[in-house]
Amino acid sequence: MPRTVDHGQRRAHICNALVRTAARDGLHAATMRSVAAEAGVSLRLVQYYFETKAGLLHAALLHLEERSHRRWNERLAALPSPASPRARVHAFVAEAIPDDDDSRVFHLLWTSFAVLAMTDPALAEQPFVSGPERLERQLTDLLTEAHADGALPTDQDPALEATRLLAVTHGLGTDVLTGRLTPQRALVVAGYHVDRVFGARSTTDT
Repeated sequence: MPRTVDHGQRRAHICNALVRTAARDGLHAATMRSVAAEAGVSLRLVQYYFETKAGLLHAALLHLEERSHRRWNERLAALPSPASPRARVHAFVAEAIPDDDDSRVFHLLWTSFAVLAMTDPALAEQPFVSGPERLERQLTDLLTEAHADGALPTDQDPALEATRLLAVTHGLGTDVLTGRLTPQRALVVAGYHVDRVFGARSTTDT
């Protein structure tokens, strides 16, 4: 009997090859041909699943986003139950700081994509900003829940604070990649901003 092809697995395999290529040589150097060589498959197969390089790059970003989201969920699962809203937001910013290979590659790839999209119309057409928008909505929902439960000061705007925290973590991530900050220092700064959002600690904020 012919072997059943797992198309999702093949797409993930190709996306992982692009991630490795971009992390090693830079996103600008990643081509459909070099990704095919890295994946050990034919160029025709890469083109079958991803018609353009822009589409392949965007798919790789989504692939990394899914991995990051799983890691965030793992951080949440490791918290004492029930976890306070402050602790859950701390878990979010901790995941956003590039302090290991996976998170560094994710931040580097997204930043490189954004820079290249400024001059490449094909990349600019990709909805790559949808990832940060999804994160901002998730963070807004979490802060809205905290606001309703009284864990967030009444004068705080959940949507505005979510935008601020996301911008802060993106900036800190770039500083880590360039070596201006260590991951540990970036986590301290990110935690400071989270505490500014929630105000004075209470005995239940673990």
